[in-house]
Amino acid sequence: MIAVIDYGVGNLFSLRSSLRHLGLEAAVTADPAAIRAADRVILPGVGAFGDAMGKLSAAGLVPVIREAAAQKPLLGICLGMQLLFDRSFEYGVHEGLGLVPGQVCPLAPDLADPALKVPQIGWNALHILRDDPLFRYIREGECVYYVHSYYAKDCAASTLAVSDYSIPVTGVVRAGRVYGTQFHPEKSGGTGLRILRAFAEL
Repeated sequence: MIAVIDYGVGNLFSLRSSLRHLGLEAAVTADPAAIRAADRVILPGVGAFGDAMGKLSAAGLVPVIREAAAQKPLLGICLGMQLLFDRSFEYGVHEGLGLVPGQVCPLAPDLADPALKVPQIGWNALHILRDDPLFRYIREGECVYYVHSYYAKDCAASTLAVSDYSIPVTGVVRAGRVYGTQFHPEKSGGTGLRILRAFAEL
């Protein structure tokens, strides 16, 4: 069973629908016991980093997520991926879960082409830097769907794939059993579904 963590910050309907489409058993839950009992965990997220960390802390889920990350595959999606890092500089400085080394920084100041719009919204090719079981059903250059204004930096050792937005934008990371995708697999058509399928088989 896959536990999709519900902490009030995320588009859970699309993700749950995608998992059901794949025939996977999934529960949207904030219950620590259900998260501990799950075979795999997904941490979704949409919104601001500081607010999301505050909600995770208020719900008592921070230690539960850290415990799960040490024992089973965990996937952070979009803001959920960003929460995996050490800290974020979104509207101040906020400490993250510390599961993936690195930090989350504003995208706009780093763009080589200042004419590009931020947030980055839309489809972009995924360039695989390191082979991984998460990519077993996709090929180099398949497109995925992004919506974000901040991105992960200083995480080269954990980066599995990037997308070009005048700079290499961190697309997929891994640290041990912990994975993160900056893009939304549940909004990335067949490519995203195949990534979720691979995650369910880890």
